Amino acid sequence: MNNFEAAQKFLHESAWKSGSTVLSGSKPALELPLAKNEQIIPLPDPGMLHDHHVNFLEMVELRSTVRQYSNVPLTLEELSYLLWCTQGVKAANPNMTLRTVPSAGASHSLETYILLNNVSGLAKGIYRFLAIEHALIPVSADIEAVMKCFSTYKVVHNSAVVFIWSTVIERLSFKFGLRGYRYAFIDAGHVCQNLYLAAQTINTGVCPLGAFEDEKLNELLNFDNDKQFVIYGAAMGKV
Repeated sequence: MNNFEAAQKFLHESAWKSGSTVLSGSKPALELPLAKNEQIIPLPDPGMLHDHHVNFLEMVELRSTVRQYSNVPLTLEELSYLLWCTQGVKAANPNMTLRTVPSAGASHSLETYILLNNVSGLAKGIYRFLAIEHALIPVSADIEAVMKCFSTYKVVHNSAVVFIWSTVIERLSFKFGLRGYRYAFIDAGHVCQNLYLAAQTINTGVCPLGAFEDEKLNELLNFDNDKQFVIYGAAMGKV
């Protein structure tokens, strides 16, 4: 079987009627667990963030991909704003979260990792966003090695922030079976589009990142490929 045949086989097996088998077992956690004594870095409260009034039609018309950025750093408030717009939790209970982006069955399988190059008030490094707590935790990973996983290395290297979205696929496959793999990539598209639009309101440009060394990047971030893997990314910075 060649690659195209394998792709067609996946599409057939993940079709809505044949691929939506609900799995048995307990419902997956809404968020990855925290280790004991893990450093939590609170972000500015979304409710206190500055509101940006925009001409929506003009913003959509002017949307573009930006690959070159200035040396002006993002502020902590701007980073908080972008994280809120892309994965902000509006309401939560033990079974589900409602966020600023849609997700199949409110599953929200995405976990956001950010590679910080130039954000005032935060050290350069890799962090995981805690959407429910609206906070960050440092992640132990080789930042240079992570940057080199992306085909557009220069864009990543010169950016202020790189968003890296991984999926904890069980949150989707538990409810949708094999079809959940399709939904993970669709959900990532929703998130990146929100990043595009939010970034434009603060004079910031975005370049999506779809070409990267999957296995190497997952290894560097210490993911179990069967349970969690990177599906999309985006570099951004001031213009």
